[in-house]
Amino acid sequence: MLKTLFDIALRHLSGRRRQTFATIAGVAVSTMVLITTISLTRGLLDSFVDIIVNVAPHITIRGEKIDPVPVDILGRAGGRSVAIVEDNIKKQEREEVRNYRQIQDIFSSALYRREVVAVSPYVESQVMVIKGNRNEPLVLKGVDIEKENEISGISGKIQSGNLDAYRKTANALLVGRTVARDMKLRVNDEVVIIPASGKSRQCKVSGIFFTGVNAVDNSVVGSLKLGQIIEGLPTNKVTGIALKVRDPLDNSRLSSELEAVTGYRAVTWQEQNASVLSLFARIGYIVFSLVAFVAVVSGFGVANILVTTVFEKSRDIAIMKSFGFSALELVGMFILEGFMVGLAGALAGGVLAVGSINLFASIPFENSQGPLTKTGFSMSQNPLYFVYVIGVTVLISTLAAILPSARAAKLEPVKVLRDSSL
Repeated sequence: MLKTLFDIALRHLSGRRRQTFATIAGVAVSTMVLITTISLTRGLLDSFVDIIVNVAPHITIRGEKIDPVPVDILGRAGGRSVAIVEDNIKKQEREEVRNYRQIQDIFSSALYRREVVAVSPYVESQVMVIKGNRNEPLVLKGVDIEKENEISGISGKIQSGNLDAYRKTANALLVGRTVARDMKLRVNDEVVIIPASGKSRQCKVSGIFFTGVNAVDNSVVGSLKLGQIIEGLPTNKVTGIALKVRDPLDNSRLSSELEAVTGYRAVTWQEQNASVLSLFARIGYIVFSLVAFVAVVSGFGVANILVTTVFEKSRDIAIMKSFGFSALELVGMFILEGFMVGLAGALAGGVLAVGSINLFASIPFENSQGPLTKTGFSMSQNPLYFVYVIGVTVLISTLAAILPSARAAKLEPVKVLRDSSL
């Protein structure tokens, strides 16, 4: 019986080839667009996380002491309170980590050796970089280049120059590509660094790097000693300590533990990029809502062809019921038709989506996608996206067949045959 119903369903669809093909094409195009859109948005998020995890610190120990100040000095009944403050006017202290070498020893101890992979102290300063008549306010990051290389892999991201020249040159700088382009800088160019306080210093460009993270590529890197001199810090103080951990996607527990151990604020890369990750999450919700909406529209297209089939084939349906086909079998036949149309369109859309994803990924142009700069579009080819969209499309197409199939099941054979003979 199932084979008979399948043959009849196939004949119904092939009898209206133009309308069937148009419906399948509509389902295919919508499926392709949805899979491509999901691939683009998820690809951008995956690319962002991958680049940040490989370039930026996983946890940053900032020079912000965790020392809560009590505000409720004396409590009264009824929820009222009195706060007493004396001599609260004082100079705002800058953020700095004191005796950072002792903290480094903690990270290299047996307690954290397995979890903390690399440690790099740094000093950040707001400076003005001048070359000729060009000047840019920038962030200068003073680092121990060997330790920083373990965090960001900067040696593999240098496009011009090299680390050997950087190590051998006094007051050498590694310049982000964005800075180099804006200020027309080349390797061996001389620039002047002017800090917010203190005297200016002559520096030399020893390399130009490109990480793909716009914020990093819009900065300059110097030695840790140079950063301490510019910021006016003694040798035992730094702005912060960058950490690379073994599990960057599950680092909240370790971050909280390091805060308690060091007494300084420990910030994860997720917290530092919370606004960007939140934006990606909202975009994801919008895309998945779009998937459901377009799938419903595709379902209406499938329902339309089946309603027309029921209207045109009402006499055939009446004859089938006269030969003993039950209402349930007729419902199953039209649901099978909806399933076939949805499956054909969804599979065709999946094949088209593979082509469109590869096409977008191969376009050779550099684009700045939010916080990143990449060549070509970041496309994800996760098979789960194909399964999700194709499954939802087929399900809705199948459910869309219920209404016309219920109408076919209610037809009265005697009435239909009598009316058709007039």
